[in-house]
This record gives sequence, structure tokens and C-alpha cells, in this order.
Amino acid sequence: MNKNLFIALEGIDGSGKSTQMKLLTKKLEEAGHKVYATFEPTNGPIGTMIRTILKGDTPTDDRIIAGLFVADRLDHLLNQENGILKKMDEGYTVICDRYCFSSYAYQGTHMSIDWVIAANAMSASILKPDVNVFIDIDPEVSMQRIATNRDTIEIYENLENQKKVKEKFFEAFARMKDQEKIFIVEGNRKPEMIANDIFEELQTIANQ
Repeated sequence: MNKNLFIALEGIDGSGKSTQMKLLTKKLEEAGHKVYATFEPTNGPIGTMIRTILKGDTPTDDRIIAGLFVADRLDHLLNQENGILKKMDEGYTVICDRYCFSSYAYQGTHMSIDWVIAANAMSASILKPDVNVFIDIDPEVSMQRIATNRDTIEIYENLENQKKVKEKFFEAFARMKDQEKIFIVEGNRKPEMIANDIFEELQTIANQ
């Protein structure tokens, strides 16, 4: 691969994004990339506030949550110390666990998806991923993994919501297919098989 990439990993909760981030980081580093792995919501002040809300510690309105994600994403992009743009300029390939499509799907489930898309338009115009990788798993599998691997359950992590969120992801993909590069990978398989498929796609994109 001869250029650094911006890769967004997307999926419903429990889809295995964290595992894929680790596997892809290793593969990319072996291919000669400097890799910066990051996530949303961030661990900055706004992202930390979002996490307390998602845990159910600070009840609030869905519109406020959507607005906080907009602000957190802009800071994630533009932060002068460790922002994504800065890392890209420094030659890093950036892998981000969740980006705009997660907002379209999660916030779009509880309010107007048109508003969510419009609210995130500035971030999308600043930097679009070279590819949005969606790890496609069944919501029932998602909930089994969450029940097995999590000590706490967040406010969106229930079967009914996961089904709606998955539907919204695909609605957003259909709406944005001419504006975004989207790669959907079958996620109900061994992590290594998923990582191999994603890495093949990344090699194709990087060499274009």
C-alpha cells in the first residue's frame, strides 16, 4: 500500500469493531503503515460527557445527544494536539471506531435522519473516509455478545433498538451510496476471516 488511509469501522453494538481494529492495525503496520487507532465518542471532554449519558448516568433528550456527537466529532477532526486531520497530515493511516454513519443510524433511529445528516454535514465535508467498513452481524448475535462480554449495558443496547439501528444503517447507506465508499463485510464469522476480507479491500483502495 502506497498511501495513508482514513478508515471508519461501523456496525451495531457487539459487531466486533474493537477486535477488527486490533487485527487491522497489525496488518497495516506489517504493510509499512504508521497507524493511529481512535474511536467515537472520544475520550475528550465532550466525548466523556456522552459516555456518561450512554451509561444512563445523566438522563437527557435524544436531540441533545445528537448535538453532542456533532461537537465531539468536529473536535475529533480538528483538535490541534491529536485530531484526525493532524494525524493524516503526519502520514498516519487512521482507523476510527465509528464515524458519521453511526450518528445517522443511532440518532436517526430516535429523530429525523435528515436532521442528523445535515447536522454532520460539516464533518463529512471536512473529511470523508476512504472507506466505511460495516461489519454486518445479526442483532440477536449482537445481544448475546454484549450479555457475555459487558459488565454494564448502555441505553441503546437492547434487541429492539439494535434491529432499528441496523435498518437505519442500511437506509443511510442507500441514501449516501453516491457520496461515500461503503464496504459491507459478513460479520458472523471468525475474526481472522473478516480481517482478511477488509484488508484485501484496503489494499485495492490504497493502490488505486
